[in-house]
Amino acid sequence: MHSDIDEALRRLGTASHPGLEGLEDSVLAGVKSRREARAGIRMAALAGVGAIALGTLAAGPTAPPASASPLAPFGAAAPLAPSTLLVTE
Repeated sequence: MHSDIDEALRRLGTASHPGLEGLEDSVLAGVKSRREARAGIRMAALAGVGAIALGTLAAGPTAPPASASPLAPFGAAAPLAPSTLLVTE
C-alpha cells in the first residue's frame, strides 16, 4: 500500500465539510452563554454570603443562656409547690 502524505493532506485541505460552516460562531456563543451562567451563579453566591453576614450583624452579640435554678420536687427548695404559692406572709 503506497500513500503519498502530501497528496492526502492536500485533499483534506481542499475538501470542505458543510457542517464546518459557522462552527466558530456556535462555539463562541456556547462559551459566552456558559460565562453568563457562571456570572449568575457568582452573583447568587455573593448575595447569599451578604445575607448571612447581614443577619449575623443584625443579631448582634448574644447573651449567655440563662441558667434556671434546679427544681427539687420533694424538699424544702421547691419554690413552685402549691404549699409555698398559697402561703401569704
